[in-house]
Amino acid sequence: MALRLYNSLTSKKETFKPIEKNEVKVYTCGPTVYDNTHIGNLRAFIFADILKRVLEYNMYDIKHVMNITDVGHLTSDADKGEDKMTKALKREGKPITLIAMKELGEFYTQKFKEDIFDLDIMPANFITKASEHIEENINLIKILKEKGYTYDTNDGIYFDTSKFKGYGKLGKINLKGLKKGARVDPKEKKNLTDFALWKFSTRGESIGWDSPWGKGFPGWHIECSSMATKYLGQPFDIHTGGIDLMPTHHQNEIAQSEAAYDKPLANYWLHSEFLILNKNKMAKSKGTFITLNDIKEKGFSPLAYRLLTLGTHYRKPLNFSWEALQGAQNTFEHFLNHVRSLGLGIGKINKKYKSKFIKNINDDLDMPLAIATTHELLKSSLKNEDKLATILDFDKVLGLKLEIALFPNEFPKEVVELAKERQDARFYEDWKKADKLREKIRKLGYEVEDIEKSYRLIRK
Repeated sequence: MALRLYNSLTSKKETFKPIEKNEVKVYTCGPTVYDNTHIGNLRAFIFADILKRVLEYNMYDIKHVMNITDVGHLTSDADKGEDKMTKALKREGKPITLIAMKELGEFYTQKFKEDIFDLDIMPANFITKASEHIEENINLIKILKEKGYTYDTNDGIYFDTSKFKGYGKLGKINLKGLKKGARVDPKEKKNLTDFALWKFSTRGESIGWDSPWGKGFPGWHIECSSMATKYLGQPFDIHTGGIDLMPTHHQNEIAQSEAAYDKPLANYWLHSEFLILNKNKMAKSKGTFITLNDIKEKGFSPLAYRLLTLGTHYRKPLNFSWEALQGAQNTFEHFLNHVRSLGLGIGKINKKYKSKFIKNINDDLDMPLAIATTHELLKSSLKNEDKLATILDFDKVLGLKLEIALFPNEFPKEVVELAKERQDARFYEDWKKADKLREKIRKLGYEVEDIEKSYRLIRK
């Protein structure tokens, strides 16, 4: 079955056709690293990971870019308020300097990487930081200025959305229903939908970069456009993100990128829905959020949360509750116990169940049906070795690390901790450290065997 995806740009499900035959280029809007990432945000990254795994399952090579926003994201999407990173520096009592901002960003970037490792989210080929691409932002703004798409105010350089005919096409925004902003104050925008490309530093503020227009920092939207185009070209295949990014951030990315280069930014736009907590979307601004660490402290596996998200289609809101998470934990443990009961002999992947699984995942990533097919497989009368081969094949998409059920149950704590530390080193491609840890494990009488993105411990 051909892969079909719901394209937010056309508001319909389409047969996926990559620009290049065997390679798919994907851009994912990453986190703003001013605080710990909450599980609502993590749902969007699990969705992007499932998309990536499904593409690989369909035999595509993937070139994946994810950005890290460590400057330029204001507290309001309307280009008002304080830079979130600056606000975080004040919250933590740190000096308002670029050095302190970089340190803060590094700290929360590392926390984010730990979260995605725990959730078995495959890292992107390129994880790009906004603060390291200021020159690219400035060059893109220069192009837009030369083409007449910008105007200056006292607080920055703005994009004039009235000059871009396609504005509103992604979210199907009704521009007629928006009022134009009267320019009583030179700081005000010409149009309600206009957005900042560059914001000037305020008087006495030490943070900012030099530009042809004065010291300041890039707007949030220009950062993603410049990084996506630098690493993937334009157009590229797929742009992903949470549904909250579609009306403003992604809309503005399209406007500035297409205005600059006169061609589409991405051919397919995919968006995941909100995680709902107490009838409201999870949000840091309201203080209504749960982190992955909160989940772990309550004794739940991060992979139980991953499984919980797979039980609801990515385009539907997901209601979070601890009871629902407990149900996902029970299902996860059921999968592990069943895999453990199948023995160690691995047979052949069953064509009937694989065909059904492919039909599920290729219909706009229908993971609830894919999970149902997995349950059906485990209840089937297939030989144990064929059942095991098939479910491990499914897990290439599910990402539940079901192969861990094949490990012996009891290992010394020291060996287990060294194996986990080595896995972290492999994740971050610190091969020298990984080799040293392997030797330590050997001296304790054990071997570590690498399996896909996991490992198996073996007594010598």
